[in-house]
Amino acid sequence: MRVYSYKIARDYGFAPNPFHGVCTLATCKPKIRKAAKAGDLIFGCGSKANDRIGKVICAMRVSETLTFQQYWDDPRFAIKRPNFHASLAHAYGDNIYHRNARGRWIQEKSHHSLPNGKLNRANLDRDTTTSDMVLLSHEFVYFGRDSIPIPKRLRSFAIDDLYPNTRDYRANFAPAFIAAINRWFDQLPRGNLGRPIDWN
Repeated sequence: MRVYSYKIARDYGFAPNPFHGVCTLATCKPKIRKAAKAGDLIFGCGSKANDRIGKVICAMRVSETLTFQQYWDDPRFAIKRPNFHASLAHAYGDNIYHRNARGRWIQEKSHHSLPNGKLNRANLDRDTTTSDMVLLSHEFVYFGRDSIPIPKRLRSFAIDDLYPNTRDYRANFAPAFIAAINRWFDQLPRGNLGRPIDWN
């Protein structure tokens, strides 16, 4: 089992997306999406941008991984496709990438497209070039704006610190520290417990 921690600068309930009973990471953080496997833990932490340094916004244990096309085609996750005529949770759906008959990427109108729904090439390239994987979790907790502090014991464990001190992510933790993180995760509540930070 590996542990990944990264900073969430913008929290719209899009990446990660904690709605409809499953937490998904389908955009952004391509290196994590490429490397993480079922059983791994991922912690999305607060940042200076949202005044939540040292806090956890979301924690998830990866249940399964799917390619973008598998995610799009799977009827379980049709509800994760963006729907701007329903609730905000539907509008911020993250099931947005699939391929056309020629194998070219289609980016659905979404939080990652341009405001008029046209292709945002920068987001498409960032989301799809490094990784074609979506991470799904049925064992997760999303705190959103009610984010909680990381326990002190996980901020000063020898040389390890669960809070990422980089703009990218952290994943190289000692085995004893991983065990301590896992014990804490097992004690956390489950489900979507908060409203995204950046919703009005």
